[in-house]
Amino acid sequence: MKNLAEEMLIERGVKLQDIGEIVLEIQKPYIPDLNLETCVEHVSKVLEKREAQNAILTGLVMDMYAEKNMFPEPLQTILKEDEGLYGIDEILALSITNIYGSIGFTNFGYLDKSKIGIIGRLNDKSNGSVNTFLDDLVAALAAAAASRLAHQQEDAVI
Repeated sequence: MKNLAEEMLIERGVKLQDIGEIVLEIQKPYIPDLNLETCVEHVSKVLEKREAQNAILTGLVMDMYAEKNMFPEPLQTILKEDEGLYGIDEILALSITNIYGSIGFTNFGYLDKSKIGIIGRLNDKSNGSVNTFLDDLVAALAAAAASRLAHQQEDAVI
């Protein structure tokens, strides 16, 4: 399942390195010697969790079906336009962040608003792709990986 989730992310234009770059950007102020390789390792570890795999598979299929106009109205328009009050995309993504506690939740909120790195590109609707779920899933993976990293740092300090 992990391989399938990663393959689907790649098919949709997202590499683990892209997510790792986000983790590096938000964690570097707290862990000065942090490098991209470590960040990507933490993203990969988050992807080993069944909750993350299920959320990714579900969300990406929803985006792909919306691109193919396979939903009844008004859901089709809501998904295609990524309407702000829909919120189910964020709720699905939170199933990933919740694995790592409240820090995952706050990291996600920050990334959802700031649209750092590839998240901003995925949120751009001008290219015709539907990424209603994908942008939030990427933010959740980055938030969870950053949280996992923070938990490890905290354990090392104690």
